[in-house]
Amino acid sequence: MSDQRDPKPAPPDLDTKTRFLLAPGSYAWDTTAVELVETHMARVFLTDRHAYKMKKPVQTAFLDFSTLALREADCREELRLNRRLTTGVYLAVVPLCQRPDGQLQLADSGGHGEVVEWLVKMRRLPEAQNLAARGREVTGEELAPLVRRLCDFYRSAPPLAVDPVVYVTDLREHVELRRTALLAPELGLPAAGIHALADFLVTFTRREAPLLAQRAVDGRIVEGHGDLRPEHCFLTEPPQIIDCLEFNRDLRSIDPLDELGYLALECELLGRRDLGDGILASYRRACADPAPALLEYFYKAYRALVRAQLAAAHLQDGVVAEPQKWRDKTSRYLDAARHYGRRAGAHAA
Repeated sequence: MSDQRDPKPAPPDLDTKTRFLLAPGSYAWDTTAVELVETHMARVFLTDRHAYKMKKPVQTAFLDFSTLALREADCREELRLNRRLTTGVYLAVVPLCQRPDGQLQLADSGGHGEVVEWLVKMRRLPEAQNLAARGREVTGEELAPLVRRLCDFYRSAPPLAVDPVVYVTDLREHVELRRTALLAPELGLPAAGIHALADFLVTFTRREAPLLAQRAVDGRIVEGHGDLRPEHCFLTEPPQIIDCLEFNRDLRSIDPLDELGYLALECELLGRRDLGDGILASYRRACADPAPALLEYFYKAYRALVRAQLAAAHLQDGVVAEPQKWRDKTSRYLDAARHYGRRAGAHAA
């Protein structure tokens, strides 16, 4: 006797899942609209009250989201890691299910069936309260609770057992990777300037290897946030720091002076050098870190180079919605890298 059962529906592709998640009726709680925010690695769906983050099935040198199981594992890591610096924001990992009739449903709205995707569900925070939005008028007093939360986090974080030689070598190799990426012909960036900057940073890692290595020897390297940008820092009560770099432990294994130096740099680019100086001064006091200014300037120059390369990468995405925006960002970060490279060089002289 032949099998009369209905054939199993084809699994939905990324665009089918996206169309479903853009429909307000797909969610258990009423929402007037759904906004899509797209990144290199994910699509985030903003409802009135929540945000649902869906990983793209991508694979790069730094991450692998190519299978459903890998995406689920990363969602669970994202939930675990981001709860370190937030309170009541990262709510659950939610399955997106496909019923036998092919219809999609979110499990938190009563869905059942075969799991075809996993999403991180978050409480939506007010964008007007993040540091990028408020940076121009926020006071040091208003910023202090967020800085305290970060300093408490670094002070209590267990030091990582990092080989000092490997730590220094990894910094040097990352400079070389960014150099190569920024020299891509299609970017049209001035090669001489890129080489000069990268050469300085590489030379610094060789000349100041004992200083850099001592950070690992002293137990200063911790499992940090990994992407400490102003738009991830919310001046709410309590302060919230979201969206850590969850997909690669090596990239978030970091010196807090490096991580906070990057946040300070971003404050400077917002026109608030005073905030950046205050962040680093508070960290040095709270965590008893006597590192010389030379090291701070190197880290800022290095992070600015990294951000320049990441901004430039948007210009290689095919059809680019705002190419001038990314050219300008690349230029600003390269200028900042050169500025702090000069300051590091002056202190080393």
